[in-house]
Amino acid sequence: MSNNIAWTAEAEAKLKEIPFFVRPAARKKIEKFAQEEGTIEITSEVYDRAKQQFGQK
Repeated sequence: MSNNIAWTAEAEAKLKEIPFFVRPAARKKIEKFAQEEGTIEITSEVYDRAKQQFGQK
């Protein structure tokens, strides 16, 4: 899945704020969210929308 989704440096930095042991699952959820949205690049805005979708602040 991740091979066709690009992450901006800002979004990668935000992902690194997530504890390492849940990061792979979070990355998959965010990439799935982006694909369902029709987005091919994860920006900090897409990341924030995905977190809101999952009830995170």
